[in-house]
Amino acid sequence: MDNNNSSPMEPSSLFEKISNSTVLKLFVILFLSLILLIPLALIRDLIEERKSREQGVSGGIALNWGKDQVVSSPVLAIPYRETVPLSAEKTEKSNLREETKWIFVLPKTSNIVTAISPQHLSRGIYTSVVYSSNITVEGNFGKLNPEKLEIPVENIDWKGSKLIFGIQDFKGLGKRPTLNWDGQDIVFDPDFNNLNLFNQNLVCAVPLTPQDDNNHFKIKLDLKGSKSLNFLPLSDQTNIQAKGNWANPSFTGAFLPSKRNTEASNFSASWEIPSFSRKLPQQWVGDAHNIYRFDANIENANDTNDTNEPTTPQTTTPPGTSANNLLDNTDMITIHFLPDINNYQKTTRVAKYGILIIILTFTSLLFTEVIKKKRVHIIQYILIGAAMVLFYTLLLALSEHIGFNLAYVTATMATVLLIGSFIKAITKDAKTAALLSSILGIFYLFIYVLMQLRDYSLIAGTIGIFIILAILMRVSTKINWYQFDNDHADQ
Repeated sequence: MDNNNSSPMEPSSLFEKISNSTVLKLFVILFLSLILLIPLALIRDLIEERKSREQGVSGGIALNWGKDQVVSSPVLAIPYRETVPLSAEKTEKSNLREETKWIFVLPKTSNIVTAISPQHLSRGIYTSVVYSSNITVEGNFGKLNPEKLEIPVENIDWKGSKLIFGIQDFKGLGKRPTLNWDGQDIVFDPDFNNLNLFNQNLVCAVPLTPQDDNNHFKIKLDLKGSKSLNFLPLSDQTNIQAKGNWANPSFTGAFLPSKRNTEASNFSASWEIPSFSRKLPQQWVGDAHNIYRFDANIENANDTNDTNEPTTPQTTTPPGTSANNLLDNTDMITIHFLPDINNYQKTTRVAKYGILIIILTFTSLLFTEVIKKKRVHIIQYILIGAAMVLFYTLLLALSEHIGFNLAYVTATMATVLLIGSFIKAITKDAKTAALLSSILGIFYLFIYVLMQLRDYSLIAGTIGIFIILAILMRVSTKINWYQFDNDHADQ
């Protein structure tokens, strides 16, 4: 009999103590929150994997349609003969030979006018932004002064003069570009070997004499590309006018537009660019070498630095420049046509707040336990934590098909209803379930608002978390934290 009476007073097991002690349970919940960082990290890896897949498909679309395009001002190339010795030891006439060198002249003025029509191309569930454009480049070279280069006029082959016009990807050409040179129509041909000033070169012979003082040119081309359109201003004065049917273009590069107008579905912008910051001289002599490098992976050209690797091989630079002065993204005018909403980028940002949502939800649930005197088992905490982790996988999967905003609303409603119904089944109290569901919904709404604020997300998030912490501190002062322990000791 005594044994039977004393059995209820036997010490509880360690697991029971953890289950019934508020302090011990708090530490277990904190440990559980840290453990949930592991699946959250795996989800971020999954997001990066899907993002890489999307970039691969987008790159495949660009490869077939046309890559990021770079359109430059044209360069006039005039050949001349230079006599050089075969070896340094001998200077006899028999040891001399003639080499063909080039005089490269940049335009005095260039006026670039372009009309751009971006659109979305889809492959499976992935979409890439591509565009078609009509571009006109018009200007003149002015009067040439070969005397400044100290080259004998009789050594210059004026009949061999050529105009070089560069773009980034020939695949984007809709038809052969046309050149009007002083009223004469001339056809461009590709040059892959001799005059490689640009990534891909269009070259045509032009009639040139030392008496010409205008040398007017007009180039027209239809060009397709993807993601961005870049202009390389080489003239003494370059004017650019661009317009298109895209609501949110991004203007980056060496200069911002002097004028811009962005409407609901159209934009227009113009630039007036003098040559003061140009790294190339107005004219130079020597062999033909690449004068620029372009990295399509640089999303914002203003963020380039010396650590960026060029996508084109770095070659010997023309006289007057050095390896550090090779033209690159920071010397170009760039118009980006990236999607307004990047699902993977936004999902990654939301996932970074995952641990915050878990801790705040667990804290609210623990407070509800103490206030309502309703027990929630550790195993049930684990299941609730799993549901909150699954939210991000659900958001990722849905956003690939229905867009980020609708996916966020759907994933939030599904997660809140799942956890709310689970809490109702545990506590048998609809008000408690509704309260915790409302708190969780507010947390998810708070994160969504932070996503929209962008530049103000840090200050808004800090203030919001400060307010939440103040509310929790206030509520904690109204709770008798020892009531469960005392009730258990009295049993």
